[in-house]
Amino acid sequence: MPNPSAAMLVIGDEILSGRTRDANMHYLAGELTRAGIDLQEVRVISDDPDAIVAGVQALSAAYDVVFTSGGIGPTHDDITAENVARAFDRPISVRDDARAILVAHYAAREQELNEARLRMARIPDGATLIDNPISAAPGFTIENVHVMAGVPSIFQAMLASVLPTITGGAPVLSQTLEVRRGEGDIAGPLTDLAARYPDLSFGSYPFMRDGCHGSNVVVRGQDGARVDAAMAELSEMFAG
Repeated sequence: MPNPSAAMLVIGDEILSGRTRDANMHYLAGELTRAGIDLQEVRVISDDPDAIVAGVQALSAAYDVVFTSGGIGPTHDDITAENVARAFDRPISVRDDARAILVAHYAAREQELNEARLRMARIPDGATLIDNPISAAPGFTIENVHVMAGVPSIFQAMLASVLPTITGGAPVLSQTLEVRRGEGDIAGPLTDLAARYPDLSFGSYPFMRDGCHGSNVVVRGQDGARVDAAMAELSEMFAG
């Protein structure tokens, strides 16, 4: 059986403008690889209502599971929640269980649960909450879409509670060999090797170091013995 497929929707003008470097995609990719879930697409979109609706609808239909990051905070430009609700044609409102979480969180800190903070308790009808042990404001899951915060530490904490609910497949294993030859020299033999191992994937990532051209050749697959065998051939092929 193939591994479940996944996509990510990164939402935020600050990412597209270059003001903020996105770390969540890199983290998500690693965690999904370990869980046996294949991340196949990542989209980065602006804080635009129609773009969020279109992105959620397209990715939800195309993949087994979708993760979003960004746009569920207390400010006026945090518009993800209402537009994910719109994508599924669901009403959205402040929900009692989400409100109770925020009430307890801010009361413990002797802070006011003002109107802006209460926006973070808006949850689409039928969604389930995603725990946020760092700043309390929950994410939510609606159908196959997990809506999570953009702050990396909170995104990671939310992902930790979501992943156990998803049935993954076989983790993808990888090994790397540094080859001190240019890609033009290794392309032919590497193509032949890849043809002999159609169940594995081969990637070549060039570098230039100390005046020497080379490539890191990465072999990936779910069968550790096959990866080992391909790496043995690769090492022998480019020995010396």
